Order: sequence, then C-alpha cells, then structure tokens
Amino acid sequence: MRVLFAAPAPMWAEWAPALTAACPEMDLRRSGDPAGFDAIIYAPGGEIEDLSPYVRARLVQSLWAGVERIVTNPSLTQPLARMVDPGLSRGMAEYCTGWVMRAHLGMDRYAQDGIWRNGQVPPLAGDRRVTILGMGELGRAVAAMLAPIGFRLTGYSASGRAVDGVRSLGGDDPGAALDGAEILVSLLPDTPATRNLLDAGRLSRLARGAWIINPGRGTLIDEAALISALDDGHLGHAVLDVFRTEPLPPGHPFWAHPGVTVTPHIAADTRPETAAPVVADNLRRAMAGRPVRHLVDRVRGY
Repeated sequence: MRVLFAAPAPMWAEWAPALTAACPEMDLRRSGDPAGFDAIIYAPGGEIEDLSPYVRARLVQSLWAGVERIVTNPSLTQPLARMVDPGLSRGMAEYCTGWVMRAHLGMDRYAQDGIWRNGQVPPLAGDRRVTILGMGELGRAVAAMLAPIGFRLTGYSASGRAVDGVRSLGGDDPGAALDGAEILVSLLPDTPATRNLLDAGRLSRLARGAWIINPGRGTLIDEAALISALDDGHLGHAVLDVFRTEPLPPGHPFWAHPGVTVTPHIAADTRPETAAPVVADNLRRAMAGRPVRHLVDRVRGY
C-alpha cells in the first residue's frame, strides 16, 4: 500500500522509521501523485490542505488525539480516524495525577520561610471530590490512575457511559458534575458545544478554592471568567496546558497571574514507538475493508 505522510517536515525523521518498522508492507512517501495513495497519515501543519485529489485513499489517520484542525475541512471525504495511543494515554494520566496530588496535598502552602504551618493538614483522598470532564480514552485513563488512590471521582460525558469506580453523569450540561467539585480535570474535545463551556456560571458551581487542571482544549474555558474567579478567590488555582493561541503570547495575562500555572502543551504527546502499531493496525483494517478503530463522528466532531 502507498501511504502519504502529510505532517510537518520535522516529524519525518522520528516517525518514518517507527511507521515502516510497524508496517513494513507500506510504501511511505512525503509526496507523489495524489491519485496513487491508498491512505494518508496526517498531522496539522503539513503541506497538504486540499484532500479532494486523494480519491483512492481509504483512510486519513490522524497522529493527534484532537481532530478539530481537520474534521471541518470541506475537502475531507475520506474516513478519518483519531489517534488513541497507549503512550499518550499514559502520559496524560501521569500529568493529571501529578497535578491532582499537588492540589490535594496543598504542596504550595508550605513556603520555605521559617514559619511552622503544622495546622494545615490535607484531608484523605476519600474526602476529596474530583471531577473529570470527558470520559473518553484519556478521561478513563486518568480515572483508572486516580481511583486506586481513593478519590471521590465523578466523571461526565455526553453519553454518561459507566466507568468502574466513578460516579458517571451524562446529558447536555455538565453542571451536576461540577457541583461542589474541589479539583476539576477538563479533558473534553473542542466542538461547538464545548467552547466556553466553563463560563462564569459553571465555574461558580465548583467548591470555593477549587483547582482546575485543563490539558484538554484551550477553548473550553472562558478566559475572562476564569481570571475573575481566581481574583475573587472562588477558585484557588488553574493549571493550564492548552490555549486558544499557541505558543501562548508573552504578554498574555496567564503568564503573570499568581493563580495560574502555565505548562507548554506537554501534558501528553503522541509517541511514535507506541503509536506506530496503532497506525499500522488501522491501515491494514482499511485496506482489508474491515472496521477502522477510533473512527471520527463528523457530526459530533470527535
């Protein structure tokens, strides 16, 4: 099978060896006659934007978990699969667990200033309410790592799918999942329904002093409402890994706000060594006419 690598040029050196090792029957190329390709491996920022000439392609396989940069492309008529990478899921779970534990234990309270603060003892995990917005592959991976610690977990997804060890809620509005949450992990995708979902009204439903950890999508949070909630003390802290504009501009107020920790979109990355077998499996499925894994629903946008 002939496959086009439609991703930024710097990715080629790292990805090509892993992909060809996982799928040796593949003829992987960076260019060629569009009508000659059986599939496309895609990441935003590559040279290919018009997908209409690729009439023979049976699959567009994204290397990203998020597909908002391609799913609305009007020239996309081929089946689109998002990336579900075990390494990415593990990285996201570790990132979220680390920050949840930091929030839970109040690690930032203990300034090294000679003051003995032994009255500030955190509760046990069983008394801490943690909500995860988005219970797809990443949300479930985070829940699986947090549940054995003992947190009181609530998970929200539109479908309300049941997850072991989690109070699962669904529906069109996540409000009930927010009520009283002391730590909120936001992992929803970027869709028209989720943009500015965490507005002033919904942020007010969190417990006073709550932490927000957002490695999902920057569009989920109303930035002005977040800063206002931090300024008036209703929110304790926000850990933000994703933003509407990336890199986050140096003059953005998040950089200087004492209630915000900025991390540079490093919560989880697609790792070639663990993702290449996923790509290979989907390519073989597409070529054989079998169901492709993690197919994107164009209407829902993920």
